[in-house]
Amino acid sequence: MGNQQTELSVMKSIEEMMAMAQNVQAELQKAQEGLDTIEVEGAAGGGMVKVRASAKGRIIGVEIDDSLMQPSEKQMLEDLIAAAINDARTKADLAANEAMSKMTSGIPLPPGFKLPF
Repeated sequence: MGNQQTELSVMKSIEEMMAMAQNVQAELQKAQEGLDTIEVEGAAGGGMVKVRASAKGRIIGVEIDDSLMQPSEKQMLEDLIAAAINDARTKADLAANEAMSKMTSGIPLPPGFKLPF
């Protein structure tokens, strides 16, 4: 008799763990979707080139100072755009990590558990 009760208790524990995993997955999905609403701005050349991006990494817009719109400035402009995109990407990653850690702070995860992102 005791063996059957132990089996039922183990099954109940497994069901509870599965339900908790599904809840965690749903919360993480919601948090991931929320990253697209967080906006960051990368800049280069002292703000002469700005790139707006979502924390999810989607580029929203690019702003270029008029003084850079000359054929002689083409190479520098291309370098500044790349630098501004990289700056936006770094800030997006930081914002995403911060937002995800806030979202997951209340989720009971096993010690050492790494989230899949």
